[in-house]
Amino acid sequence: MLTVKDRIFKNLYGQDDWNLKGALKRGVWDDTASLLSLGRDKLINEIKESGLRGRGGAGFPTGMKWSFMPKDDNRDDRPHYLVVNADESEPGTCKDREILRYDPHLLIEGCLVSGFAMGANAAYIYIRGEFYSEASHLRTAIEEAYEYGYIGDNACGSGWKFDVYLHRGAGAYICGEETALLESLEGKKGQPRLKPPFPAACGLYGCPTTVNNVETIAVAPTIIRRGASWFNGFGRENNTGTKIFSISGHVNNPCNVEEVMGIPLRELIDKHAGGVRGGWANLLAVIPGGSSPPCLPKSICDDVLMDFDSLKEQNSGLGTAAVIVMDKSTDIVEAISRLSHFYRHESCGQCTPCREGMGWVYRVMQRLVSGEAEINEIDMLWELTKQIEGHTICALADGGVWPVQGLIRHFRPELERRIVDRKTSNTNLTSKSEAAVL
Repeated sequence: MLTVKDRIFKNLYGQDDWNLKGALKRGVWDDTASLLSLGRDKLINEIKESGLRGRGGAGFPTGMKWSFMPKDDNRDDRPHYLVVNADESEPGTCKDREILRYDPHLLIEGCLVSGFAMGANAAYIYIRGEFYSEASHLRTAIEEAYEYGYIGDNACGSGWKFDVYLHRGAGAYICGEETALLESLEGKKGQPRLKPPFPAACGLYGCPTTVNNVETIAVAPTIIRRGASWFNGFGRENNTGTKIFSISGHVNNPCNVEEVMGIPLRELIDKHAGGVRGGWANLLAVIPGGSSPPCLPKSICDDVLMDFDSLKEQNSGLGTAAVIVMDKSTDIVEAISRLSHFYRHESCGQCTPCREGMGWVYRVMQRLVSGEAEINEIDMLWELTKQIEGHTICALADGGVWPVQGLIRHFRPELERRIVDRKTSNTNLTSKSEAAVL
């Protein structure tokens, strides 16, 4: 279990002051200029050595992503930008909003350090439009940072000019995809771009850009201060550091908690969420990382570790680390059907496999919920998801079909039972009707 002294997010529950005064007491903005004095290469190498992987879902190595930005020796006249993805719209995920609401200065300092490392003089924070309180706190924190010289023309007295802008989105899930976010930020319809070119070459306003999640940027200054070896001392190789887990569903104490990467799922739920409602034996399944990774049955949840590689080995994923717990009272088929409806609704419509395919998936799922389908439609649905997966510009469609694949992989007997029960019920009703006529 992570000790208090090793936590990066010291105000995750809003028990202390979220303004600048409280942030300073927690060590935010502590001699930030000395961090910048390390230079771009040193900062990027430190993040690489720490093993930090993106906390927004994809898990791409953060230091490597930063290194894609053009260096000073081959830099053209275009400005560089850092864009922070605060459009937290994944069902079950509620970690970034707590950072924005209760520790906004941690993010702003992270923007400065990260932005300097990639040669950016400006950061755009794209926040979900529904996050009113979070946007209000963040705007106040930005104003405080300007007032006390932590950002601006001479950020922290370092001689580096750095500006932070807050942009409120309009509520589209697709804008969580980095290039759709850039399109929206430019005032256009939020639809993903074809890649290449990648944002590091041609991003916001056609300039070199890096897009990172709130949690990814917020942890950067602490990693630099305490050292890469401190951060990579937690977890396992290629799955290092700490992570905020959002635990919801059928648990006794739903919560956000910062813990060590690779903590056993059962330990995470029992120690921090008060255990499964009705006890561990009452567990049916868990979706380990938001709504998109395939669900895992209890037999796997007994021993699985909460990190990228362990969950990948089980044909699932860590995603945003939003743990959705379902006990045996859950209609698992209906639950996955509702997720199919969500992804059908949130498709931007640009790619045919997603625009048309997600509608087909949802309609078949509705038939499976009621048992009105045929047994062979289960295999047909599996094949349909495989035709959609990997054939679109962005990963929304992949995230839309993975839950269905998980359902078929682990709960096929339940799907077949519904179909058989429906047919048996109809046969009995027909027999009774015929008997009544006779």
